[in-house]
Amino acid sequence: MQQPMFILTEGTTRTRGGAAQESNIRAGKAVANAVRTTLGPRGMDKMLVDSSGEVVITNDGATILNEMDIDHPAAQMIVEVAQTQEDEVGDGTTTAAVLAGRLLAEAEELLEGDLHPTVIVEGYHEAARLAQEAIDAQVLDLDLDDETLVKVAESSMTGKGTGDVTADVLAEQVVAAVRQVYHDRLDRENVHVHTKTGASSSATELIEGVLLDKTPANDNMPRTVEDAAVIVLDTKLDVRKASADTEYNITSVEQLDAAVRAEDDELRGYAKSLADAGVSVVFCTKAIDDRVANYLADADVLAFKNVSTKKARAIARATGAKRLGTVADLDEADFGHADRVRVKKYGDDELTFIEGGRAAEAVTLFLRGGTQHVVDELARAIEDAIDVTIAALDKGGVVPGAGSTEIAIADYVREQAAGIEGRKQLAVEAFADAVETLPRTLAENTGMDPIDAVVDLRARFDREGRAGVIALGQSGEIGDPVEHGVLDPAAVKREAIESATEAATMIVRIDDVIAAN
Repeated sequence: MQQPMFILTEGTTRTRGGAAQESNIRAGKAVANAVRTTLGPRGMDKMLVDSSGEVVITNDGATILNEMDIDHPAAQMIVEVAQTQEDEVGDGTTTAAVLAGRLLAEAEELLEGDLHPTVIVEGYHEAARLAQEAIDAQVLDLDLDDETLVKVAESSMTGKGTGDVTADVLAEQVVAAVRQVYHDRLDRENVHVHTKTGASSSATELIEGVLLDKTPANDNMPRTVEDAAVIVLDTKLDVRKASADTEYNITSVEQLDAAVRAEDDELRGYAKSLADAGVSVVFCTKAIDDRVANYLADADVLAFKNVSTKKARAIARATGAKRLGTVADLDEADFGHADRVRVKKYGDDELTFIEGGRAAEAVTLFLRGGTQHVVDELARAIEDAIDVTIAALDKGGVVPGAGSTEIAIADYVREQAAGIEGRKQLAVEAFADAVETLPRTLAENTGMDPIDAVVDLRARFDREGRAGVIALGQSGEIGDPVEHGVLDPAAVKREAIESATEAATMIVRIDDVIAAN
């Protein structure tokens, strides 16, 4: 008899066929179900506690999935769906994850009905193409003025942790921030978010410039500099050290005094070079010797040391300063400019504001909150609102929200499915059912009966061409999302359909899982 041939290392496990598909689909569905209850304006929050006791409270899909310790490779694909959605358009992460999970659930039923995985994949891709056509047809003929953009930003933030201030107030600040720096297109790095505890979220303000969480290098430095000439340094303002190990033999007091004077002259020379060149504010990514800081204070120069590379880059972009590696041969062309640099005290901490002038080409939303959990969730909501505002301006307009576009997609895909021959039609119809899960989930999270809500949504859509789940008070109703100001960027819908379909079809095609020990 032939001896069995082993080609895998000892301890490797292998799952094949239906068992592999079932395992992968079950894992994907579990991840999607973990975030399903967070969808919509009445979605619930999740508390995630890591092994060190750090707590995150959020209903942001991407944050939840990133914080979860997910090990299963198929489940990790759903996490990647949410992360792709976050990276591309900044919002709709829960929508994409829930849709991917539902597509897998529908595929599971088709597989049980002996539909081949390849047929399912082909049907899903055909349905996704039809869904994109449906989204294009739903794009509203609206001017993307401030009023419309505020509705887009507010729709994104509704249901997220905005503290004691209403979403419309924050939405207006978001749109003002984007408009401040938007010229034909927007560089996202010019819009910053900075958080600080110690006040209510209603104290949030828009700063024309950037913020630095640093104190001056010397207490005697000025706290406010008007019409500031700014320089950003990537070098130490400290005594130079030899690159090789060296020893100096000092045999007299005079030699020691000379060495001390030489060192002091070097340090004083740094300060003199900066002051003589007309620099009034220095941001240094490395150390500044205390003596140099003292000499700069005597010259009324405001300096900050150990500034992070990320912040240094932001300051340089905002003020127009070049990042320099030396203080020799300084030229005004290397300087940046700000109308004002001021240091302001908040409790026991100090913050530095770089405002106006060239700095006004960047803006910062300065977020306040009573606790760190509040400001962290507020920051996530604001970041999403900024991203959707930019997506609406740059990537194809807006569509009705509140599940209306999803009802339109499902209706259009079902209508077109009738003209598709063969078993692929079943997969196309299953895709429509999966998309319709999104408004059903919205209704369920709002407190409505999900089956009745979907029936009413279909009926009203047939009559009026638009129908969504509108959250009112502690419950909800079926209404026109445009009349209620619920608008979403079309790019969010397009990306959710595309990324969820790709992830689901990739998982469905897997029929063999080989796992090393």
